[in-house]
Amino acid sequence: MMKKIAGEFIGTFLLLATIVGSGIMATNLSDDSGVQLIINVFSIISLLFVIILVLGPISGAHFNPVVTLAELFLKRIDVSTALLYIAIQFIAATAGTMVANFMFSKPLLFSSHHNRDGFPILLGEVIATAGLLAIIALLRKQEKTGLIPIAIAAWIGSACFFTSSTSFANPAVTFARAWSDTFAGIAPHSVLPFMGAQIIGAILGLAIAKGISNER
Repeated sequence: MMKKIAGEFIGTFLLLATIVGSGIMATNLSDDSGVQLIINVFSIISLLFVIILVLGPISGAHFNPVVTLAELFLKRIDVSTALLYIAIQFIAATAGTMVANFMFSKPLLFSSHHNRDGFPILLGEVIATAGLLAIIALLRKQEKTGLIPIAIAAWIGSACFFTSSTSFANPAVTFARAWSDTFAGIAPHSVLPFMGAQIIGAILGLAIAKGISNER
């Protein structure tokens, strides 16, 4: 179990360090918001592919509380493991944000003023999370788990561009990004609505996967 927890911590830590750190680097390199987003997204999808590929055999590569809850719902893990994973995900995500802030000479923790409010943005988050969970569930049902790293990276990359929320799709990521008033930040008051949208999206994604699967 300790190896699984370590894998989950390392992956989630690196994910947030990449999201926040590449966002800061992007704003240092360019004043063009489009270029900034491209830099940020390229860094995120590259890292996602690597950590899922490398750490998947160790921890299952959840790095995301809604993925863990889905695994619990599908009875692939037990309650105690799920709770431990979720706690580690939030701790690691916050630690990753702190390190990214520190690397760029920012305060370790400073709350974001980047408001992400309104139904259209929350709808984007529902869609991003639903797609993520549906992809994972369908590839498992089709016994194509080897494709999960590239499929998730591709989905998140595209969702960062086509959804109005820029695809957080992860409650731990959302919480941690509230502690960096930088490119990737989210205002604290926007966090709970985003988490609610992510939970709805996760349920929808599992329902879609079940509805269109060939399994009866």
